[in-house]
Amino acid sequence: MTPMVHLLLLLLLLVLDDPWLLSLLPYPIYQFISSHPNVNGFRLNGEGAQVVMISDDGWLYLDEPLDWAKDDHYVIGVEALTDSVVVEGPVFVTINVLDVNNNAPFFNQTDYTAMVKENNPAGVPIVRVFASDLDDPETPNAHLSYSLVSQIPNRHNKLLFQIDPVTGVISTTEEGEKMLKAREAILYSRGEGHSTDALQRKFEEFCPAQSIPYEQNPFYMCVERAEMRRKNIDPLEDPDFTLIVRVQDLGGASGNALSGNTKVHIVVQPNLWINPGPVTVREHLDISYPIVITKVQSNEPSAVYRLVQKERELKFPFSITTEGEIQLMEELDREEKDMYILVVLAEDGHGNEVDPPMEIHVVVEDVNDNPPVCGEEESVFEVQEDEPMGSQIGTLLAHDADEPGTGNAMLTFEILSQHPDTNTFTMDGPTGQMQTMRVLQRKDATEYHLTVRVSDPDFTTQCRVTIKVIDINNELPLFEKNDYGSHTLAEDTPVGHTVLTLKATDADDPGSGSSRIEFHISAGNDDEVFAIETDGDGEGRLVVVKPLDFETTPLHELKIDARNPEPLMKGLEYGSDSSASLSVSVTDVDEAPEFSLDTLDVAVFENISKGGVLLKVEAKDPEGKEIGFKLDGDAHGWLQIDAATGEITAKGKLDRETAETFEVTVTAFEKANPEKSTEHVMSVRLLDVNDNTPKLVESQAFICVQKPQPVIIRAQDADEDPFAGPFTFTFGNGKKSHNWDLVAVDGTSAKLTMKKKPSEDKTFSLPITVKDNAGLGVPQSFEVRVCNCTELGYCYTAPGDHGFKYGMGATIGILAGTLIFIIAVNQAKKTNKKKATVVEGDTDAML
Repeated sequence: MTPMVHLLLLLLLLVLDDPWLLSLLPYPIYQFISSHPNVNGFRLNGEGAQVVMISDDGWLYLDEPLDWAKDDHYVIGVEALTDSVVVEGPVFVTINVLDVNNNAPFFNQTDYTAMVKENNPAGVPIVRVFASDLDDPETPNAHLSYSLVSQIPNRHNKLLFQIDPVTGVISTTEEGEKMLKAREAILYSRGEGHSTDALQRKFEEFCPAQSIPYEQNPFYMCVERAEMRRKNIDPLEDPDFTLIVRVQDLGGASGNALSGNTKVHIVVQPNLWINPGPVTVREHLDISYPIVITKVQSNEPSAVYRLVQKERELKFPFSITTEGEIQLMEELDREEKDMYILVVLAEDGHGNEVDPPMEIHVVVEDVNDNPPVCGEEESVFEVQEDEPMGSQIGTLLAHDADEPGTGNAMLTFEILSQHPDTNTFTMDGPTGQMQTMRVLQRKDATEYHLTVRVSDPDFTTQCRVTIKVIDINNELPLFEKNDYGSHTLAEDTPVGHTVLTLKATDADDPGSGSSRIEFHISAGNDDEVFAIETDGDGEGRLVVVKPLDFETTPLHELKIDARNPEPLMKGLEYGSDSSASLSVSVTDVDEAPEFSLDTLDVAVFENISKGGVLLKVEAKDPEGKEIGFKLDGDAHGWLQIDAATGEITAKGKLDRETAETFEVTVTAFEKANPEKSTEHVMSVRLLDVNDNTPKLVESQAFICVQKPQPVIIRAQDADEDPFAGPFTFTFGNGKKSHNWDLVAVDGTSAKLTMKKKPSEDKTFSLPITVKDNAGLGVPQSFEVRVCNCTELGYCYTAPGDHGFKYGMGATIGILAGTLIFIIAVNQAKKTNKKKATVVEGDTDAML
């Protein structure tokens, strides 16, 4: 092949598709230069030979402009000639035509028509316009953008329609949803149709007693023409709106963009499917049922109406007629349910929706049909004596089941009678709040009984009120004695023991808060060792509630106060007669040593060195005596304790795989009196370290030469995560084998496959390294015997050949297979003798 051929074999030329080339024609593209000395001409062939020309001196040129829309590339063969004889070539040249924006976008229709109903939701598609561009779709030249140029008419200077610039979908705007109105039209009921007779009946309903024949009545003829125009409306001839829509290429973002236009003619249709709600119905209407409460009308005259309830209620007292009239079947009770949600469906004869489901709310209007109800059968209030005039006593509670916030539930309160006296209390009418009109004294009366009338606009109820006058706390609680002396308790006195009983009295009214006595330890009980239990009637028991401690507090000097829950009257204060004192001495008892920690839990790595410290337990004797420590329950003999210091150390190697957790008992005892001791159980948890390598579960396998199957190798690791699986399996030297393939199956196993059959029965010893998740592992030997097998799939072993040993089960299987094989061979010798050819192969199985 000549140098020219080498250079031009894959020549690629890029030529612009642009009208400016017209001014440059003929337009040179490329010059071919042949290395042959006698070339005096060139010749073209191929699909572009009619568009691209070549001169005798090798120049490729255009004789006419290229058009990308017609063809985006040409493949031309070039041959070098000597006196019309081909001396070189052909060389194939690809000419790619680069698109320029020389095609304006155009719509697939010059006019579009669409129908839209009144109140069409904003954004819901009405119609879609579509435009194309002959330029390269992979370039911005064909990236189209739609826009709305104008809306005719636009009387309110508000756009009622919008267009998606990407998809060309036209929909209503929010203003359009509200403002679009259809032309006036006559409404027909179900089954009336749109016949001349139906129109004449409608005309008679609006203009009764007409004596002029219909065809001579100008009013009727006007209505008829309008109705005919509406029924036969042509969106192209008589639209309600005409939209001018533009499409631009270059995404509409460039001043050089090319564009196209179209018209969209839109007719607005009436929307009869209008929600009449919310509908208000008064409760307990005393009329004949059923009654019509509202009506709906579908846009489809033949629609079938169906009414369902949105809520799952047992009672649904509504129905709908074939004319769309919604009926109430029985009286309603607002106190039972104050609103119903109805869902109206308009369907065709096959159950398909012809209009979207409509949700109507029916509100039950309240009437005053419930009297006020007292909050309690008898309302009881308390007021202290000597309270100043105008003191608040409380508010009488009452309620009305009618609708809150309306006059039907507005209550007023009025005192009808007071006993005794008639001018002791007053009541606020709108709120029911009661006040005193004078200072009350128990000596005048301990209780007052009132009758209160509670009214709404139509009903009244009487409520009973009792007001108790409570004694004022003008007497102090007094102890029977103010010094209860000294008391002695042993240090080991049990919790709950009563030390003594205290008594005090109060001269206030019995059973009131003024006479109730509470005891408080106000001094000497900083450790809260003692508490006082009382019934409130003046008797209290001093009780031990925490263990006593001679070493901490050998003496408790207690001060106890007697107090009333009610505050004292103004000017009166508690004195020394309302307080008592006593002392409690604690005697020492020899106690067992006490550990500083309540729980002894230790976590330590299993590879802790011999002598390593697990824990140092601390204990002390309350009396300060010398103590010692000992350790029991160490079944593995792993630990030891320093009897003097309490330091627990590792005595030998600890192994988590033997025992992950174990317990030992630590005892602290008095050296002089070992019976005084305290035991604590110490829990030890061993943390894993990577001290085990993965092991092969089995180290032997065999493969039948006749039907070789992969061997599954499994491994296990005594460590736990993250020192166990997933495992990685590799050959021992880390390299791939020519004869074997090892592929992981899952985190614990791998598949060993024989790639090349040996020429004889042979046992291969394969070094396989299994590494755990932390990368720890060592090579292990895995023996694979490749053998001739019996029909049952067992290796046939010649007598005396025991180089490859199996377990008992495998041995029995091999013996059985051998017997069957011998029988089969003998039978074959009797019946037929055939020659067998063995091809010598590679027997090297080393890795």
